[in-house]
Amino acid sequence: MIHINNLNEGLELFKALGSDIRIEIINILLKESGMNMNELAKKLKITNGALTSHIRKLEECGIVTVSAEGSGHGNQKFCSVNLDKILIDIQDAPVTTNVYNTEIKVGHYNDYDVSPTCGLASGSKVIGEVDDIRYFAHQDRFDADILWFTKGFVEYDIPNFVPAGQQIDEVCITAELSSEAPGFNNVWPSDIYFYLNGTPLGSWTSPGDFGDVKGFFTPDWWFPNWNQYGMLKMLVIGHKGTFIDGIKISDVTIDDLALTSKSSLKFKLEVPENASNVGGLTIFGKGFGNYNQDINVKIAYSPLEQ
Repeated sequence: MIHINNLNEGLELFKALGSDIRIEIINILLKESGMNMNELAKKLKITNGALTSHIRKLEECGIVTVSAEGSGHGNQKFCSVNLDKILIDIQDAPVTTNVYNTEIKVGHYNDYDVSPTCGLASGSKVIGEVDDIRYFAHQDRFDADILWFTKGFVEYDIPNFVPAGQQIDEVCITAELSSEAPGFNNVWPSDIYFYLNGTPLGSWTSPGDFGDVKGFFTPDWWFPNWNQYGMLKMLVIGHKGTFIDGIKISDVTIDDLALTSKSSLKFKLEVPENASNVGGLTIFGKGFGNYNQDINVKIAYSPLEQ
């Protein structure tokens, strides 16, 4: 997902999309789940040089990812679409100067209850043994940059260093997520539920566990038949409800939670065993996937009303 905060910010992206041939490129890559540049140029009946110019514009805007294929000769760069949606704010959001930002490493959960298939890995190695739940309690879990499980939950303490005497007006959490299938399966739906301080916020259904192409930041040692990347999801709890990528998923508001600078903030992600789609959860952190970020949190606040 790309989030455009205002029309001026999206100008370069609009220019990239303002071309019939670039729209055709995107449609082909979506239909074929990616394609190398030689094949793509032949299908479009244009030269490799002309294609390179179009791909560069799409890549600069974050729409397309280009990676090197390991086999073949000549130009074997592989192109794939890098996002599932574009969120555009037509009206500028109110300017908020009181914002606290923090991030949480994938392995820094404070509680868990998971079922295999499951595991954790740092940027350099798998932590312990795959499908052995005991390693979710191992001290090396703090180094984890990716974790996965079939059902259950992980819960994180969000650091709350909002200045004293403030109320929390909005919590925005972004994370790269996908389902968890044995190996990978791009069509593997999973219902992922979100909670803050035990309050159910709503759910999002991940469409799959993606492994068709290598994640842009996924390390070279990672196994090619395992999941490679996820989708960047933005969860916002505000005064008008709870939203995923701008789409309302529940009527739970930040006012219902009554959060202040003194509040604990416990964020839980769960795939319950009674969900309609029990397809697991993978959380990608820095060094994995397509976005190279941990779980990022932005908290807007204002003076506490007396």
